[in-house]
Amino acid sequence: MKTLFANSWLRSDGRKGIRNTLVVAYLVECAHHVAREIQTPYREQGAHLIGFSGCYPNDYSFRMMKSLCTHPNVGGVLLVSLGCEGFNRNGLRESIRQTGRPCELLVIQSSGGTRSTIASGRERVEAILAEMARQPRTPMALSELCVGTVCGGSDGTSGMTANPGIGRAFDHLVQEGATCIFEETGELIGCEQIMAARAATSELATVLTSSVEKAARYYTIMGHGSFAPGNADGGLTTQEEKSMGAYSKSGSSPISGLIKPGDIPPGGGLYLLDVVPDGEPRYGFPNINDNAEIAELIACGSHLILFATGRGSVVGSAISPVIKVCANPETYRALPEDMDVDAGRILEGRATLDEIGEEIVHCISKAVGRSPTASESLGHQEFVLGYKSFSPTEPTCHPTSS
Repeated sequence: MKTLFANSWLRSDGRKGIRNTLVVAYLVECAHHVAREIQTPYREQGAHLIGFSGCYPNDYSFRMMKSLCTHPNVGGVLLVSLGCEGFNRNGLRESIRQTGRPCELLVIQSSGGTRSTIASGRERVEAILAEMARQPRTPMALSELCVGTVCGGSDGTSGMTANPGIGRAFDHLVQEGATCIFEETGELIGCEQIMAARAATSELATVLTSSVEKAARYYTIMGHGSFAPGNADGGLTTQEEKSMGAYSKSGSSPISGLIKPGDIPPGGGLYLLDVVPDGEPRYGFPNINDNAEIAELIACGSHLILFATGRGSVVGSAISPVIKVCANPETYRALPEDMDVDAGRILEGRATLDEIGEEIVHCISKAVGRSPTASESLGHQEFVLGYKSFSPTEPTCHPTSS
């Protein structure tokens, strides 16, 4: 039987949102404070703050902001610019308006400064929220859902409980026709051959292998990797152990394609998100923290994020809800208000891996049905966006789209 959820928000491109968020977006760090002051009084009404700190223009940042501001969970946007930064603010505004969403632009240097811009911004927010309240609602099938996954604060339990539990949930979602996205290639080093064996085509297998090899080269040149001191303190012993644990979040379904930040998967199935920049390393760390990866998963259309953690993490995100799957039972007991699923029950004989997978799917259903996740209830709206550079994907990256 097809699983249906009531009252999603229908967007002009046919996608449906599980939230109706108003985004206040700053387009340079100099506009951050003003944007935050505009957004803060409206947090309880679903206003979220995102932004790009850089002054120098970057194709990746524009693509990310466009994808995020036109995400199906977003119903309206207020852009806040200083005025002299390099961001293409008018191009972003027009791209958003073309989707039918209300979008306003404020330029601080032309609006009288801090206080005047904040006052004007709050007036615009009121008007946008009123327009968003009239946006159409429609039922949504499970097959229309897009779910991303990431792990952070991993420890020795992550690869035994939370990560494979998410993999079981992914297998169920893919079987139902949903879209699932896993990442990151820097945490899959050593898994490229077993991952390639699951590729939909031999050409895609080559692409998957190359993406991990690119990550290994990038990390070697930059002199760092994905294995952090906190991972070792938590009982992880080697990069191989961490990679296998991270890989288990993908489940066992065939891999339908590879995407890059801002790419929307062409259909249901399982996709690998390549977050490591193309070309010679120029921008330092591929992802400076977990929230940078979450933002990229959201930019690819993820309605919500499954976040596996062993040592504990309290972050959420703007735009898409985060479901925390805790791998370590001791961590769950220490941070119960920040967690949604206690996957560590497996280690204590209180649950099976299949039961945890079913519980994760149940949490997804509740979140789609408008029940707030733990991080949402606590008001978490973390967001990070930096500089990167990517080449467009080739047809071999998404062979199942035809």
